Amino acid sequence: MTVITPSALIRVDLPEAFDPRWSRLPGIEVEGTRITLDPAQYFFRFDEASWLVVDWDLVRDELLPVTETVDEALEQTALRFIKAHARTTTDAAEVLRIAWEVYSYVFRDELLPVAGLEEIGPDELAMLRQAATLMALNKVREDGSIVNVGPCWFFPAATQVVFDVSEAKGNLIDEVYHSTWFNESRRVESVKAHAALGGRLVHGCQSSPNQSGGALVPYGASIDRFRDELAGFRDGWLQAVYDCRVGG
Repeated sequence: MTVITPSALIRVDLPEAFDPRWSRLPGIEVEGTRITLDPAQYFFRFDEASWLVVDWDLVRDELLPVTETVDEALEQTALRFIKAHARTTTDAAEVLRIAWEVYSYVFRDELLPVAGLEEIGPDELAMLRQAATLMALNKVREDGSIVNVGPCWFFPAATQVVFDVSEAKGNLIDEVYHSTWFNESRRVESVKAHAALGGRLVHGCQSSPNQSGGALVPYGASIDRFRDELAGFRDGWLQAVYDCRVGG
C-alpha cells in the first residue's frame, strides 16, 4: 500500500468491540473497543487530515425529528443544517466517534427483521456498523476530487477479508449500506443522520455492484470528477485489499 502524506497514529475507543480480524488489513490494530490506525500503512491516499462534522447530539435532537414538507425537500433541510452547524475537525478519532453514532443509528438491531432481507441479521449489522465507521475517514472535496482513500472504500472486498464472507454476501452487505435497506423510511433516516458527517452517500458503481465503492461526499460535489478519479485508482487498490485475504 502507498500513502502520500503520512501522519501520527489515530487511536480511538468506541462503545462496541470491533472484530479483531480487522488487523488483517495493514495499518490497523484492534484491541477490544480500541482501534489504532497508522495512516502511513492504512491509507492508499491520505492528502487531507481534516473533515467536516456536526455534533451527533445536535443532529439527534434537532434534525432527526424533522419531517419533509411540500416547501422544502429533505436534502435541502439537511444541507441548511450542515451549513448552520458544521465545523472542521483535524481529529480523526472524533470523526470515528461521530461516525459510530451515525451508523449505530442507521444500522440498529431493532430494525430487524426486514422482509426480503432475511440474510441480514445482527452479525451483518455489526459488520455494517464497523466498516461504515472506518469509511468515514475517506474524503471527497467539494470539487469531486478524492483525497483520502482507505481499504474500506472497497466495501465488499474489505468485508470478505475481515469477516470471511462470500463475495455474494459481501455484495449484499454493500448494497444494504448504499441503498439504506432499499427502504424509503430508512433512506430518510440516513439523509438526516449523515448530516453529522457533513454530506450524503454516493455510490461509485453503475447499474450493478462492481467494487467501485463509494463515499460520503459534500452536497454539490462534482460526481463526474468523482467517477473519473474512481476509475483511475480502482483496480490496483482493489487488488491490494483482496491480497489481504487469509490464504491469498
